[in-house]
Order: sequence, then structure tokens, then C-alpha cells
Amino acid sequence: MGGYHHGEKTVQERAGLAREAGHSQGAIGNTIPDVAVTFLAEQPHLVVGGTDERGRIWATQLTGEPGFLTVPQPGTLSIGALPSPEDPLAGLLARAGTGAGEEPARIGMIGIEPATRRRMRMNGRAVRDGDGLRVELDQVISNCPKYIQKRAHHPAPGGGAPAARTAADSTELSPEQQRTLRAADTIFVATASDRGDADASHRGGNPGFVQVLSPRLLRWPDYIGNAMFLTLGNLELNPAAGLLVPGWETGTSLHLTGFARTVWDEEDVARHPGAQRLVEFGITAVREVAAASPLRWSAPAYSRFNPPTAA
Repeated sequence: MGGYHHGEKTVQERAGLAREAGHSQGAIGNTIPDVAVTFLAEQPHLVVGGTDERGRIWATQLTGEPGFLTVPQPGTLSIGALPSPEDPLAGLLARAGTGAGEEPARIGMIGIEPATRRRMRMNGRAVRDGDGLRVELDQVISNCPKYIQKRAHHPAPGGGAPAARTAADSTELSPEQQRTLRAADTIFVATASDRGDADASHRGGNPGFVQVLSPRLLRWPDYIGNAMFLTLGNLELNPAAGLLVPGWETGTSLHLTGFARTVWDEEDVARHPGAQRLVEFGITAVREVAAASPLRWSAPAYSRFNPPTAA
């Protein structure tokens, strides 16, 4: 995929950052640099976004021992893991590219290392490859470290026994899930263009940056970034979106799917320190998976770039 699509250009122009976006475009390629090959090989997890068989967009994560992410060719990522049956993207990724009529799954990915605040963003087409996936890459994007909270990982006690994994579905946030979101300092957002090309992005801030307006409506500020507007550009063309809220200390994954829109109203935006715009997310389905990840993470050191949260 070459260049920005219409939605991205529309948002860049409305934000008055089309020139800056032109400069940032040089950071978008379709092959993984050598330094990133080493970075990916050291990671124990990968965030993935995609669209399920019902057209709903979800974000999730895959985990494995460091080395489960490899780069057999500069334009190909090999992932030595598949999601558990409880995962909202399990069906999509288990079938990807297998059998007659099964197309590759278009997915967005982020390899992120909170301990060093480094991340690598990749989008492409995935096919099932044994007990894992092979992804032919369309976009490889180096992102800045702003708004990443510093954390170190370690295995869960006992390795996170699979027998403890359970899933609970609903159409709105429970009181406990609302508290989880109000305390969150990190979320991952999955979107797709009107052609179905998927993307996964990171959003971070001090606890409270995600506002729970109701059991079915969230809002968060869009802080200054690289001016590409890959997420907001997709939303301009296709409002479907998914969120992953990782349970850093528990291994629980909170998955939300629904529809999002960008809020440009200057008075609304002014009430949120550091915000350039706002994003509102309407929830249509919730899945919470206990013991989804075997990883546990240390308490965060918040990014110095995080603006204060709204009162």
C-alpha cells in the first residue's frame, strides 16, 4: 500500500498538518529494518488487530517465549503463536488462508517493549502456518516513544495455568470493568480502512485519560503525535473499531468492539489538557478473558510526555 489513503489525507488537512504528514511519510516502508529484526526477536508479546467473521473489529495480543517473532525475509513476519479459543480473533486467525475460499486475514500489529519505550508497527496479510502465522507486510512504521509507560515483564507464578482461562461476554461494561478503564494508562486501538486494511495503534496517558461516560460510551484525548493519523484516517472512512485493555498485573485481557468518531469541537477539546482532538467510542460488545496472558508486568513509570488528565 503506497502513500496515504483519502481518510488519512482528510484528517491531516483538517488538523492543519498535511505538510508534517508529508515529512512523516518517509517513516512508512514495507520491509523490516535489521535493527527491528533483533528488537522483534526479543519480544514476548505482540498486539494484533483484525476483523471477525461478523465484521466486528477487535484488538488482542499474542504471547510466546522471546524468539516467537522472526523475520525470514525483510517483508515477512513469522509469528509462532495463535490465539486461545476464548480470544475474539481466534476464528479469524485459525482459518486465515486455509482451504478453498479462505483469504489471508488483514491484520494490524504492534511490537512494543514498555521497558525501553520502543515500538514497531506493522500491517499486512496473515495466513495460518502450522501452529502460527506468516504475515506478508504492506506497511512497517517506526513510531515515537511518547506516552508509553515504562514496565518490565516477568512470567506469571506457575506459568499462568491454561485451566484458569475463562471468557465472559456482555454488551456493556460492568462496574468493575468501568473501574479498570478509569485506572488504565494504556489502551490499544484496532481500526481498518474502508477496504479492510487493518491497523493497530497504541494510546497512553496518565490514569484517568480514558473517560467512562456511560457503560457503553468512552472518550479519550488525542495527543500530539507524528501527524500520520493512521487511526483517525481509518475512522474517517470506517467507524468500526476495537480496543484492548491489558491487565498488566493480572494477565486478564479486556476486549471491546464498537464504533468510534473523532470529536473536533474546540470547546470540548479545550477541557482536556494536551488534547488536540477527542475520540468517542461506542461499545457494542465486551469480552473479558481471565488468564489470557502468562506475562505479568511491574508497576509503571509514567511517560514524562503524559499531559495531566481532565478534572
